[in-house]
Amino acid sequence: MAIAEQTISDRIHGVLDALTRAERQLAQSVLENYPASGLGPLTALAKDAAVSVPTVARMVQKLGYKSYSEFQAALREELRAKVKTPIAKHDTWAEAAPSGHILNRFTDAVIDNIRLTLGQIDPDAFDHACDLMTNQDHHLYIVGGRITHTLAEYLFLHMQVIRPNVTHVQSTSNTWPHYLLNAKEGDVFVIFDVRRYENNTLKLAELAHQRKAKIVLVTDQWRSPVHQLATVCLSNRIVVPSAWDSATTIMLLLETMISSIQTFNWSQTKARMEELEDMFDQTKLFRKFT
Repeated sequence: MAIAEQTISDRIHGVLDALTRAERQLAQSVLENYPASGLGPLTALAKDAAVSVPTVARMVQKLGYKSYSEFQAALREELRAKVKTPIAKHDTWAEAAPSGHILNRFTDAVIDNIRLTLGQIDPDAFDHACDLMTNQDHHLYIVGGRITHTLAEYLFLHMQVIRPNVTHVQSTSNTWPHYLLNAKEGDVFVIFDVRRYENNTLKLAELAHQRKAKIVLVTDQWRSPVHQLATVCLSNRIVVPSAWDSATTIMLLLETMISSIQTFNWSQTKARMEELEDMFDQTKLFRKFT
C-alpha cells in the first residue's frame, strides 16, 4: 500500500457529510466492524446495515471504487498490511525502490506521513484526549507494547512532571492485574498499539473498559482492535521504506500533547518542575558549568 493512499476508513470519514441518510447508515455499519464487515457478499452487507443493495453500490462508488469487488480487494490489502512482518515490509519497498538516496526517500516518506496524519486528526478529538489526560480527579495510566513501550515511557516521563497520579503500566501481562486493581471509573488509560497488534494489549483494554475507565488509543492508520473500546482514537501514518514502521509521527503527536497539557495548568507544572530541579541539585545528577 502506498504511503499516500487513504485507508477505506479515511475515505468514509471524508465523504460522510455528502452521504444520504441510508448511505450514512451503511457507513456507520461498516465502521462498527471495520474492516471485516465489508469482506462478505454485497447482499450480506446490505442486510446487516438494513439498507438496499443499490445503496451499497452507490456508496462504494462515492468512495472512489468502480465496483464492490474492487472495494473488497482494497479491504483485503489493508488486512494484509496490518499483519506484515518486518521482512514483508522490507520486500514491499525493495521491489519498487525508486532512485535517489535513502536519506531523501525516507525523509519524503516521513513528511508525507506527517502531512496525512495532521490532515485526518480531528482537532476536537485531540483536545478531548488532552482534557482527559489533564484531569487530575482521575488517575492516568500509560501502556505500551513490545515496540511501543519506549513511546509510553517517553510520555510517562513528561506526564509525571506535569501532574501527580501517573502510572506507567509495564508491558508484561502478568503484572497487569496489580495495576488494574486500583483502576476506578473515569480513570484514563493511554494505550499505544500499532501493527502487528498485540493480544495482551487488547486484553488489558478490555479489562480497563470493564472497570469503566476511559481509553485514549494512539495507533496507526489501520487502527488497533482496541479502537472499538476507545473514548478517543488518534491514528497516525507509520509506513516508511524500511523493515520497521516509523514512530516519527506518533512522537510529533506526543510532543504536541505534552505541550498542550503543560500549558493548561502551568502554575502547578512550574512548581513541580522547580521542586524536581531542587532534587536534581541535591543529588548532583547534572554537571554544573558555572
